[in-house]
Amino acid sequence: MLLQRIRDRLHGPFAWFVLGPIILVFVAWGAYGIVNLSVGASNYAAEADGTKISLEDARSSWLRSQAMWSQRLGGQQIPDTLRGQLQDQTLESLIRNALISQRTERLGYRVSDQELHEAIKGEPAFQIGGQYSPEAARLALAQAGIPLEQFESRMRDDARRTQLEGGIRASSFMTSAELARLDTLENQQREVRYLVLPLEKFIPAAKPDDAAVEAYYKAHEKSFLTLESDRIEYAELRLDTLAAQQTISDDDLKAAYEKAKSRLLVPEKRHVHHILIPAGKDAAADAAALKQAQDVLAQAKAGKDFGDLAKQYSQDPGSSKNGGDLGWAEKSTFPGAFSDALFSMSPGEIRGPVKTDYGYHIIRLDEIQAGKGKSFEEARPDLEAQLRRDRATDRFGEIQEQLQAKLAEPNADLNVLSQELHLSHGEIASFTRGPGAQPLGAAPGLQDVLFGDPPLAAGKIAGPVLLDNDRLVVAKVLDHHAPAPRPLSEVRDAIVTAMTHEQGVQAARKAADAARDQLAGGASFDTVAAGLKLTAEPAHFIARNDPSVQAPLREAAFAMAAPTAGKPQFKALELKDGSAAVVEVSAVRTPPPQEPKALFERGVREAQNQGQDDVGAYLEEMRRTADVKKNPKAFE
Repeated sequence: MLLQRIRDRLHGPFAWFVLGPIILVFVAWGAYGIVNLSVGASNYAAEADGTKISLEDARSSWLRSQAMWSQRLGGQQIPDTLRGQLQDQTLESLIRNALISQRTERLGYRVSDQELHEAIKGEPAFQIGGQYSPEAARLALAQAGIPLEQFESRMRDDARRTQLEGGIRASSFMTSAELARLDTLENQQREVRYLVLPLEKFIPAAKPDDAAVEAYYKAHEKSFLTLESDRIEYAELRLDTLAAQQTISDDDLKAAYEKAKSRLLVPEKRHVHHILIPAGKDAAADAAALKQAQDVLAQAKAGKDFGDLAKQYSQDPGSSKNGGDLGWAEKSTFPGAFSDALFSMSPGEIRGPVKTDYGYHIIRLDEIQAGKGKSFEEARPDLEAQLRRDRATDRFGEIQEQLQAKLAEPNADLNVLSQELHLSHGEIASFTRGPGAQPLGAAPGLQDVLFGDPPLAAGKIAGPVLLDNDRLVVAKVLDHHAPAPRPLSEVRDAIVTAMTHEQGVQAARKAADAARDQLAGGASFDTVAAGLKLTAEPAHFIARNDPSVQAPLREAAFAMAAPTAGKPQFKALELKDGSAAVVEVSAVRTPPPQEPKALFERGVREAQNQGQDDVGAYLEEMRRTADVKKNPKAFE
């Protein structure tokens, strides 16, 4: 489909900028029923130091953000508690952009027309085969409904912002003393000895008596409740069901083809052979792999049969046995570096080594199959699917509106509505809070309504509630079952396990505290370990990220004060699994500093990180000191 092909060509943040408006029509059906961007009592969503942000801009940005978050949530409806937070983030982003635009304009940052045009030409969405295409740019902006002047204005603002932030980053630096101190701390090693007291050694053998179990049950009654649940009757509408019901005639398809055929392209394909030499796991091995790839490339360019070389040297199991033949493929088929090289070659050319995540490639381009417009028959399946979905989307919104209106009528009957609007209909004996139930699944949006505060009462109808952006459901509560204490007999085993676990954790920590006190009093590590019937490893030096030692023990060792006057430091701690440990730090040493070149490169990286933090602080202070007014009804 056209939308999918455009989506495939877009990358990075521009993808949502261009595609957002295209997909919002359907998203809006689920979010609002019908998109309504009319101006209310206030004609702006926010004002930042005198610059007004329009309601339309705010709501359009929110719809794009909503679509992205819906994808992140697996198609589920955004919970109300999160919705308000995300809407405010959307508005804050627009406020920040407005403030930055003002600031860069006032400080004299400028972007020439030449710089702007170069940035536009470099936009991947405006390129075909890696080259800028005015036609591709025109089509992309037309599909997004964005005027060229508006797009240029946003690009100019982004470029000025990049200048501002780049200047802040460039001003960050670390002194030699700071860098040396950081290097010393990070590379410091500590001599440690530790003893782990396993939880299982401290779990009591005796089980708690009935009185203790009953007392624990009463004290923790809320931990042993049944799940809240409802017996519900439901009606469901699915977009795919509606799509299958649509009738698409040949005339409809031909009209759609004529309208879209200038954009219906069979992309350029290239026939390619390659030889893969895997990259090495360290610098030495990687250098050897690169040398081998260069040697193979030299043999291929000298005229040796490429297929024979592939069978001899290539480590690509899918193509080596076929002489390295990868067949015909579009540009999007291969990793970036491989694809960029392949689609800049001429037939018969051999190029390499080209490095990707898979290793070093020697590439031979055999033939080129030019891109062309799709014939009607080639385009027919995609056109039909798109027409079905478009009409189903319209019908989906219409049915949602009808449901909302009919459910507002007195004595609305769910069964009648299901028959009238051709919805699937059923009953679920136990739709539980949390897991939900099939065939609706967890359905968080429905749970928010059913199990709210207060929960929906028996006889009431919930919905319509959007599920996954392409399903909606209406549910009637037949019976509501509030959480209730489970019988003691049913949870007794769980209580016994919990009680003995807690007792074991307490006993292990008490033993660790006692061991620490013994060590601090002068007892030897081996003596303390023997008293606990445990064996401790000898003292040894570890680094901050030494994988041979559990992270909590490493963190404890480097959080402790350094030993003074040869006197060790000790610490007792509890581990995540309930075990306990005692750690001793007996000495500290610092390896020699890095070579000047490595230290300099580290300083550059640290300055870049610090510069990014400085940019964040600058923007936060700019926002803090700005005069900002928000319209509390901006998203209503």
